[in-house]
Amino acid sequence: MPVREPRLIETDEFPLVFLSQLAERESWRKEIHRPIYHVHKWWAKRLGSVFRGILLGSVLPEQADLGAEFYRTHDYGDLAVLDPFMGSGTTIGEAHKLGMTALGRDINPVAVEAVRTALGPVDRTRLRQAFTSLSETVGRRIRDLYKSTDSHRRPCDVLYYFWVMQVSCPECEKAVDLFPSFVVAHNARPDRKPAVQIVCPNCGDIFPRVRQDENVACRTCLQAFDAKRGAARGARATCPHCAAMFSILKAVGKRKTRPDFRLYGKLVLTRGGDKEYLPATRSDHEAYQESSRRLREALGNGSITLPDLALEHGHNTRQAMSYGFTNWRDFFNDRHLLALGWLHAAIAGVPDREARGALLTLFSGVLEFSNLFASYKGEGTGAVRHMFSHHILKPERTPIEANPWGTAKSSGAFCNLFRSRLLRAIDYRDAPTEINGRAGSPRVCSEPFTGEVSPDWPPPGPLRHREIYLSCGDSTATGLPAQSVDLVITDPPFFDNVHYSELADFFFAWQRLNPGNVHAALATTRHTSEVQDANAEHFAAKLQAVFRECSRVLKDDGLLVFSYHHSRDEGWQSLAEAVLGAGFAVVNSHPVKAEMSVATPKSQAKEPIQLDIILVCRKQGFGCACPNSPVEEALRRARAKLLRLVDDGFSLSRNDRKIVFFGQLLTAISAPSDLSSVAGQVSLELDRPLEGRSRRREGARQGLLFEEV
Repeated sequence: MPVREPRLIETDEFPLVFLSQLAERESWRKEIHRPIYHVHKWWAKRLGSVFRGILLGSVLPEQADLGAEFYRTHDYGDLAVLDPFMGSGTTIGEAHKLGMTALGRDINPVAVEAVRTALGPVDRTRLRQAFTSLSETVGRRIRDLYKSTDSHRRPCDVLYYFWVMQVSCPECEKAVDLFPSFVVAHNARPDRKPAVQIVCPNCGDIFPRVRQDENVACRTCLQAFDAKRGAARGARATCPHCAAMFSILKAVGKRKTRPDFRLYGKLVLTRGGDKEYLPATRSDHEAYQESSRRLREALGNGSITLPDLALEHGHNTRQAMSYGFTNWRDFFNDRHLLALGWLHAAIAGVPDREARGALLTLFSGVLEFSNLFASYKGEGTGAVRHMFSHHILKPERTPIEANPWGTAKSSGAFCNLFRSRLLRAIDYRDAPTEINGRAGSPRVCSEPFTGEVSPDWPPPGPLRHREIYLSCGDSTATGLPAQSVDLVITDPPFFDNVHYSELADFFFAWQRLNPGNVHAALATTRHTSEVQDANAEHFAAKLQAVFRECSRVLKDDGLLVFSYHHSRDEGWQSLAEAVLGAGFAVVNSHPVKAEMSVATPKSQAKEPIQLDIILVCRKQGFGCACPNSPVEEALRRARAKLLRLVDDGFSLSRNDRKIVFFGQLLTAISAPSDLSSVAGQVSLELDRPLEGRSRRREGARQGLLFEEV
C-alpha cells in the first residue's frame, strides 16, 4: 500500500502548547466559552478548543499552521465524524462547526437527551413565551413556598434554608446535630471580607464574627464555645449531652431509613435588597409542615407524580445507601418534592414540543442544586455547591435548601439557569465563537448551528451534508455501514474514574417521567456493556469491543483519535490491550491541558493530573505515517514534549509527566505485553530532572499573544 502524506496531528509538529494555552483559558469558564455543552450536567467534559484542534489536526496536512486555521471558517462537508462515547457532545458540536457530518452515540439516555436539547431545534421566541407562562403560574406558587420575614418582621423572600443532619446518641438517645463546625457562612475573599456567620449551639441565634475568632460568645445567650468545633469529626461524633463518642455510620444504621434533618437557619432577601442570616422561626417550621401536608394531598389526588426508583448497589451509590438513602426520592425533602413536582407537571403540559423538551432538560439540571446533598459555598461566589462537586454521592451533613424557582440573587435555580444555560446556549449557536489568543473579545469563526438533529439511526442512504445524527445505544454495534466514516474522535471512560450511570440515575429517575420518554420502562441507566469497570481486564475487553466496531466503520485511511489519562499502570495496560487488540496502532501522542487545575477532584489529589493525552491511531497495516519507534526514541520524544510545556510555564506533577511517557511508549510497542516490560523505564525517567530551556513561546510562533488568566 502506498505511503500517504501524514496529517498534522500525526507529527511532532502538532502545536500542543498552542492548544494548551487556549485550554488553560477555557477551563476557567467552560460554561461561558462553550455553553452548548453545559445545558445539563455530565461528567469529565472535555474542552471544546482542544477538540476543535484535534479535528483540524486530523484533516490538515503536515505543514499546516493550526494557529491560523483555528480562526478560519471551514466547511469539510465531505467528511463524516463518529463519536462512540458522545457524553456532553463536544466532538459533535465542534465537528458541526467545521461543516462536518457528525454522528454521536452514547449508551446513557441522560447524555443523549442533553445533547439533543443543546443542538436540536429550539425557537427562542416560543421558548421565552413558555417560560413566561410558567413564571406567572407555577413559578409564583413555588416562590410563595419560600416566603418568610426579616429581622424587622417584614415579609421577604427566602434565598436559602439551612439544615443539619441529626442522629440519636447511642448512649443517651438524645438528638445530636452533626455540625462539623458552627461556621455557617464565610466569604470567598476573606482578605477583603473576613467576617463569618456563626450559629450558636445553645440558643440557635446566627451572628457575625471575625474569621480569626475561634472561641466566641453568643450575642444572645452569652454562652462561650469553639466555633470551629462541632459534634461531628470525620466518621465520628461526640454527643454534646453526655460526651459519648460514637460512629456516625453505626448510629445512622440503627434507623434503617435516612437520617432526620433539622431546619435551623435561613438567608433572606429583604425588600431593600439586603441579605440577612437569621435563625429559623416557629413560623418557618410551620410553613415547612404545611408543605409536607400539601405534598401528601397532591400525591393523593394525582396532581403531581414523583420518582419512585430504588438505588442499586454500586461504587458510587453504596455510600448514600449506607446512610439510608435507598430511593432517589430520598434525596429531597418534602418542600423540594412539592415544588419540583409542581414544576415538572407544569412543564409537561407545555404545548410546544420543542420548548417543552428544552425546559424539561433544564428542570433536570435544577435537580443537582435542589436536594439534600447540596451545600452552601458562602458569599462572593455561586452560593450553592451542587451535589456532584466531588463526582460522588456524598451525604451532606449541613445541606442547603435552595428555592428551586429562584430570585434575581439565587444560585442554581430554574429562572437563573434559564438565562445562564438555555439562552446562553442559543446565543452561542447563533454566533459560535472561539477564545481569542489576543486581547479582546472571542472571534466568530463558524457558521451558525443549523438547529437540526436527524431522528434517523442508522442514517438511511447517504449522509447529508453537515447533518447531526444522535443515537442512544451500545457502541459495540452501531449499525453503521462498513468504512462509512472518515474520523473517529472521542473521549472514552477512564477505567474506573467516574461511574457515569450510577450518578446519571439521579436525573433519570425524574426524566423517565417525561411525556413520551422512550426509555421510561428502564429502572436504571446502567448497562452491562457500559465501558466502565473496576476490573482492568473487563474494562479492556469492553473498550476493545467498541474500538473494534470503530475499526469496522472507519475508512482504511481514517484516523481514530481520543483523549485519555490515568495515574495507574494498569489503566495504561488496559488501554494498550484495547487499542492493539482492536487492530489499531498508535502513531503518536500529544499532551494537552485538561480540566481547570482547581477542580475539586484535582485539588484534593496528591499528584493531580492536569493533562490529557491525545492518542492518534491508524488501522494496523494501512499506511501508518510513523512506524513504531524504538523505546529510547519514544522516551526522547516524550521528554521533548514535556519541555515544550514546561518552557511555556505549565507546572506539571509527577503523574502529569508519567502519563506523557506512557502515551508516547504506546507508539513503540506492537503487543500489550510489551508495555509492562518497558514500564520500569518510566520510573527512571520520572527520577530524572526535567530542566527547561529558554525558547520562544509556541503561541507567539503562531502569531498569538495570550492574556494572563
